[in-house]
Amino acid sequence: MIICHCQNITDSDIHAAIDWMRRSDTDTLITPGKIYRALGKAADCGSCMPLFLATMRSSAALEIPAELTGLRKGAAATGRD
Repeated sequence: MIICHCQNITDSDIHAAIDWMRRSDTDTLITPGKIYRALGKAADCGSCMPLFLATMRSSAALEIPAELTGLRKGAAATGRD
């Protein structure tokens, strides 16, 4: 499915870029900008961003590591944010 019509980016492109980045560096912070750069493209109008982010979030390679799960809850309990 085409996610970004301006740059002709598909959901498969996004998942492949995420998988490549995760294999290259398991600790890398993956952002939409990094995905665009990995694909050799740049964001244009931005209307795809909600669908782009939803596609990113659906990637298994983007899951939060177990040791980081619940950190926000701990910060809220201590009054720190």
